[in-house]
Amino acid sequence: MTAAAPSASALYDIPGPKARSRHRLYGVLALLAIAGLLAWIGYELVSTGQFSYAKWNPFQYVGIQELLWHGLLNTLKAFGLTVLFALPFGALFAAGRLSEHRVVRWLSTLVVEFFRAMPLLVMIFFIFVAMKVQPLWALVAGLTLYNGSVLAEVFRAGVRAVPRGQQEAAFALGMRKTQVMASVLVPQANRAMLPSIISQLVVALKDTSLGFLITYEEFLHAGKLIATNLDYDLPFIPVVMVIAPVYIGMCLLLSWLAHWVERRGRRSPRVRGGAPMATAGPGMGLPPEVRGQD
Repeated sequence: MTAAAPSASALYDIPGPKARSRHRLYGVLALLAIAGLLAWIGYELVSTGQFSYAKWNPFQYVGIQELLWHGLLNTLKAFGLTVLFALPFGALFAAGRLSEHRVVRWLSTLVVEFFRAMPLLVMIFFIFVAMKVQPLWALVAGLTLYNGSVLAEVFRAGVRAVPRGQQEAAFALGMRKTQVMASVLVPQANRAMLPSIISQLVVALKDTSLGFLITYEEFLHAGKLIATNLDYDLPFIPVVMVIAPVYIGMCLLLSWLAHWVERRGRRSPRVRGGAPMATAGPGMGLPPEVRGQD
């Protein structure tokens, strides 16, 4: 038997030795460029005294630490309330867009498309200024309307992605529309929807930083108060270097969760147990009277 030839890509040929050498060279050059950029940024920070004791000393104060901690808790509070309201909002209007009633479908489409197209900051300011809502609830309302509308499209697309034969088979068994949706379509679409849902939650978490524009005392607002306080020698860059890794860490945690869910969704469910399969024979699949004549 001849050895199986390596499978070629449909998009490009398998790179040869020279092409692989060029790719390695490009990778090394890219790493050197990134290292040089980071070194230049570090040099500029050191040369401008951003790591001096005077600029980092304020973070030792208990009041500064409590201010940052309070801001972080407020950020998580706004994010938690947004998730609590945005998910039901998205599910409700996704069901409306999938409704067989034309009026319900049109109204749901109008709501979803309007809040998806409306700039988030405009919605937050309108709710805060025109409707005179408290900063926390103005921020949560704006985030809920925008992210809930996006999630409605995610839910609708996930349900539509299920093969149509699944729905037709369920209707053939006598199931109602609600039963088909709850027992057949949504469970199958759940795997495809979860990574996109979590990715949208990352966006919602980052958008909570818009709360400082309406004086909501969240994490970024706390950093702004520290950086603009003249008694602390304007430690703007150190404040950014403290706040940014926290935001990045929270977003990376949610992104990692999305990738983990996606990897688990790609795995085929394993069937455990069951009756052993019979060994195939020459008479398998034939009627008994025909097998008796063999």
